[in-house]
Amino acid sequence: MLRSALADLPAYVPGRTVAGAIKLASNEVPYPPLPSVLARIADAAAAINRYPDNFSTELTGVLAARCAVDADQVRVGCGSVSLCTQLVQAVADADDEVMFAWRSFEAYPIIAAVSGASAIQVPLTDGHVHDLDAMVERITGKTRLVFVCNPNNPTGTAVTREQLVRFLRAVPEDVTVALDEAYREFVRDADVPDGLTLLEEFPNVVVLRTFSKAYGLAGLRVGYAVAGDPAVARAMAQTQVPFAVTTLAQQAALASLEPAAETELLDRVERIAAERTRVHGRLLELGYAVPPTQANFVWLPLGGATTDFAAGCEDRRVIVRAFAGTGVRVTVGTPEENDRFLDAAAVLAR
Repeated sequence: MLRSALADLPAYVPGRTVAGAIKLASNEVPYPPLPSVLARIADAAAAINRYPDNFSTELTGVLAARCAVDADQVRVGCGSVSLCTQLVQAVADADDEVMFAWRSFEAYPIIAAVSGASAIQVPLTDGHVHDLDAMVERITGKTRLVFVCNPNNPTGTAVTREQLVRFLRAVPEDVTVALDEAYREFVRDADVPDGLTLLEEFPNVVVLRTFSKAYGLAGLRVGYAVAGDPAVARAMAQTQVPFAVTTLAQQAALASLEPAAETELLDRVERIAAERTRVHGRLLELGYAVPPTQANFVWLPLGGATTDFAAGCEDRRVIVRAFAGTGVRVTVGTPEENDRFLDAAAVLAR
């Protein structure tokens, strides 16, 4: 009665929450919602007996103006994960291929498998960065979609504008490239491009963004896609689950984009970026081979020691995200949370 593909479907493993422990496993921001955002959510709650705006019209218009694109190029969705799913379903048939680096966002192979497409995984370089040249070589006549997570989850590494433009010029025009920029607000390297600046030259590009990370709305699930080709955005509307983005989520996102709120939220991002530099530097001092990161987390490529390191952190009441046999991803939290993790890392480094 069930699809045979489910037997081999990899399971998405969320970051664990353990009572009494510090959770640095899910790339969440450590700060609560702003009072102005909470107030907007409370006001919106009075109307939850009604269905939400299926097209997120107001939010779409605000985002289009901010991104300097037409509204028909923007699609709001239930987090960028949902938008990834909509995009795969819009462009790939069962016999087609969806390509991504590995290791990268672990939802990609699940989304491809559920959609019936073949998942093509291309190993990262030794520096834990997308091997864009190798990805170009793997493109075939069946390739319909390529995900480039920039900065990459879980490694935090990023490709530069020069590398990305060279890659996009080599990709056939009928292959869609999704630039998954969930962590864009944390980027401080000027060589890492804003994907929106590439849409005019490359209409086959779709940029994915989220309010879950820098804007602190992970629990409400709202993100958006900006497509170089409006036809792709329209196709994503066709594959969206009706009423997927709640009224509360739409209003919280709008409130977060108000000038005063956004200024305060992005000030928090600056604090996280500063802590990221401190955590990264201390880990290097402790002897860990941590690659440069442009996200709100750091990556420790520990190989066979991954599980023991994660268990050692948990023993010290710090929960990190372990990818067995590969490495550990650690979210940058508050200074106090980061100190707790660094104390654990110092002990485990001995």
